Amino acid sequence: MKKLLLLVLAVVLASGAYAQKIVGLSSKARAGEAAANSTYVNAVRMAGGVPLVIPMTTDDKQIDAILNVIDALIMTGGEDLAPLEYYGEEPHPNLGEVVPARDAFDVKLIKKAVAKGIPVLGICRGVQAMNVAFGGTLYQDIPTQLPTYSIQHSQDAPGSLGTHSITIDKNSALYKQVGVEKVAVNSFHHQAVKDVAPGFKATAFSKDGCIEAIEKIDNPKVWGVQFHPEHLVNGKDAKNFVGIFKALLQ
Repeated sequence: MKKLLLLVLAVVLASGAYAQKIVGLSSKARAGEAAANSTYVNAVRMAGGVPLVIPMTTDDKQIDAILNVIDALIMTGGEDLAPLEYYGEEPHPNLGEVVPARDAFDVKLIKKAVAKGIPVLGICRGVQAMNVAFGGTLYQDIPTQLPTYSIQHSQDAPGSLGTHSITIDKNSALYKQVGVEKVAVNSFHHQAVKDVAPGFKATAFSKDGCIEAIEKIDNPKVWGVQFHPEHLVNGKDAKNFVGIFKALLQ
């Protein structure tokens, strides 16, 4: 019976009758779980995709097998990245929790997905991991390291509420997705992109100069945002942010 069901599924997929695209979600580093927040799941569904949580692993064969199944990839938010290992800086006194196993998983997953031509969206930690994976650096602690720091980057308000504005480059993929040059976004981070990785460019900034988005220069389907659009799709400017997830499926 199981073999018959698998055969039917294979025929349906091959026929194109099942048109929805599969979006992989990188998983958290929580003991005993392979999970991603439901906000990511719901945002992918809202855009018309099928979410699939990817368990942490650094096994090349398993990652390759997963990348053969998914049509796009979202690198989710979470812990700080280990600075010494990934961009050669000693840890700052305000560095938060780091999870070496997740760092290794995220960096390998991003590199392999980009090499395979899969669209990749990094969100919060995800954009930071994308940046260091290709040779960039991070501010380990914005309040003490960003010279122009002047606004709140870690809000207490609900995630569906934008609490500070960003300005988006009109020549960027993000501008095409969001449709406006200036928009309010949420903010839940104390780290951010510092030196943009070679081959990437910054495409959005907060008022104090913090980088809020980057994209690959030769491939705008590889991009990341520092804010959390998966929450903002439930807010008053939802129509602007759904476009970020729809771009993964086009």
